[in-house]
Amino acid sequence: MSTAQEDMSGQRRNSVQKTEILDETMEEIPIKEIVQDTIDENGDEVEEVTQVTRKVVKRTMKITETSSTTKTTSLTAPAKLYGKDLSEYDEVDVDALLAQLSPEEINILAKEVDPDDNFLPPDQRCSYECTKSPTGPLDRKKLIEHINKQALETPDQPEFEPYVKGTVRGKKWIPPPRDQRALEVEEQIAIDMGDEYEQALSHATQEEIIDLAAILGFHSMMNQDQYHASLLNKGQPVGLGWDGITKSTQQKVYPMDPPNNTDVEESIKRVKEDDPKLIELNFNNIKNISDEKFEQLFEVLPKNEHLEVLSLTNVGLTDKTALLLAEAIEKSKTLRVLNVETNFISPPVVVKLVKALLKCRTIEEFRASNQRSAVLGNKIEMEITDLVEKNTSLLRLGLHLEFNDARHRVAAHLQRNIDRNYKIYSQVDVNDAWDIFREIIRLAPGNKDFFSFHDQRV
Repeated sequence: MSTAQEDMSGQRRNSVQKTEILDETMEEIPIKEIVQDTIDENGDEVEEVTQVTRKVVKRTMKITETSSTTKTTSLTAPAKLYGKDLSEYDEVDVDALLAQLSPEEINILAKEVDPDDNFLPPDQRCSYECTKSPTGPLDRKKLIEHINKQALETPDQPEFEPYVKGTVRGKKWIPPPRDQRALEVEEQIAIDMGDEYEQALSHATQEEIIDLAAILGFHSMMNQDQYHASLLNKGQPVGLGWDGITKSTQQKVYPMDPPNNTDVEESIKRVKEDDPKLIELNFNNIKNISDEKFEQLFEVLPKNEHLEVLSLTNVGLTDKTALLLAEAIEKSKTLRVLNVETNFISPPVVVKLVKALLKCRTIEEFRASNQRSAVLGNKIEMEITDLVEKNTSLLRLGLHLEFNDARHRVAAHLQRNIDRNYKIYSQVDVNDAWDIFREIIRLAPGNKDFFSFHDQRV
């Protein structure tokens, strides 16, 4: 057997041991007797005595050791951990080592290792554990009041040197010298453009350079006025060059939108009479429409068979009138677009409006954003999402959804509806087309031969 040890001086001592057996004896030592009650073949109860012994082997051995010392350096000596090479720890089973530890040793090891889970509370991540019992009940409010009171009553530390205006104390910070390589990088790179271009640019005015920058797309060299003046060939304004005074651009004033002059009573009357020319009804931004007028409109709306677009933006719709609108939507047969944005409708009533769209298969666009409650909430958005996914006719939805799941599901379903409608309109039924063609030929006099010829072709 050979071993290697390293002393403090860096010398490596190698030793070889030879073992020789001189004498060997074996001895049996009784330990205890075990008495058991058993039943023999005749059925009698008999005591059976079993004696336990231990065998001891005594050997006399002679060990001869020869050693040699070699000097090693830090470069040639392998790294060790607890007297063993690091390669010996590669095949160590950590689970087996932990299984051999007692609960007390595991607690000691856990105190020395901090957990990596940042979601644990700080008191569970800290290795410190206070085993002392509390001296009294904890009142958090009184503790904070005591800390604030103590902070206010504690006097500030006096300054040993009074403040003197204009006196500079301490060392002034001086920036370190910059690297010569960084200075070389920042140096301007000279570009040789040729004598012709350099001569042309050296005599160019600021207006001409600005026009050239606009043509080349260097927008950072000019403002909007200079850019548009160059494009429209109006000439540069006086005093707005690179050396001139910066001036703000005058804001363009646009006229206000004209008010909505739609006659409410006349429009309700036309809806009630089912006017064929009334296809779109726009009540946007009309103030002071009473609830009675809305009730009259929503009462006659299901009976109308020509109205396709109904816009009620910023008209002061409330939950009471919106519920009547939901009932009218369920019975409508021709309405395609409904807009109730910028009103005072609560989120639950918005859900009822979306639910009413399931019974009205004609509405393709519904808008109801910017209501009394800016945030609908997760529960309302999930209900709206489930209702929209059941609707196969809705193509556009105007609602502000906060959660990504609801937005993605609604957008994906609307896209599927659009694709489905596109396939329906793009596929032409050939049989129906030929039926129409035969009917035209049949009504046209003198074209029977043409009809029979094409009928045979089909």
